[in-house]
Amino acid sequence: MIQFFNDNFSFISEYLPYFNTGALITVFISAVVVFFGSIIGLLVALMQRSKFRPLVWLVNLYVWIFRGTPMIVQISLSYLLIDIPGAPVLNVFGIQLDTGRLIAGVIVIALNSGAYVSEVVRGGINAVPKGQLEAAYSLGIRPGKAMRYVVLPQAFRNILPALGNEFITIIKDSSLLSTIGVMELWKGVQTVQAATYTPLGPYLLGAFYYLILTTVLSAILKQLEKKYNKGETA
Repeated sequence: MIQFFNDNFSFISEYLPYFNTGALITVFISAVVVFFGSIIGLLVALMQRSKFRPLVWLVNLYVWIFRGTPMIVQISLSYLLIDIPGAPVLNVFGIQLDTGRLIAGVIVIALNSGAYVSEVVRGGINAVPKGQLEAAYSLGIRPGKAMRYVVLPQAFRNILPALGNEFITIIKDSSLLSTIGVMELWKGVQTVQAATYTPLGPYLLGAFYYLILTTVLSAILKQLEKKYNKGETA
């Protein structure tokens, strides 16, 4: 066992910052993507309820494209199409981070996430009894305010678990940004593997980092869900 550890994990003392910094960048990317993806998904779900048919057709086309094509294809196209001249390279704890590639990757993953979140939001809204809207209208509440203050708060309780799962999924899917050179966790793993010629250790340690991130996030989300549901039933 000791020999196995020495053969496969001797790189840790020198290259651990690649994993720690990569994990921080992965969490940052995921948080930004989920934030903007949730906003996009909410807006798209509301637009799909519009009576203006060209708008409905346009957002349905967006959802169809982003849900029907692989994310790695979308990331590759975004890297080729979104050109940011003179984008700075940041030194993050000794690791070089190309902001141009980072922005291109975040944009396309947020758009991809928004397409999926829109379906989650739409399902959450549809799960709210129609009598809630009718009651709001009978009280003289305008449709916009009825949606904002009556329907969406109830829909949020329905979609919270799905949004949490989306966050966990994005943490794992952000590893695809390594294909365009974004120095997140998995790119750090690949860099260490190439520098040390150690085939197994970096991959196992990288998988362990992902497991820790998703496990901690799952526990936090469960506590938030319990707290929210407790407040609803109080």
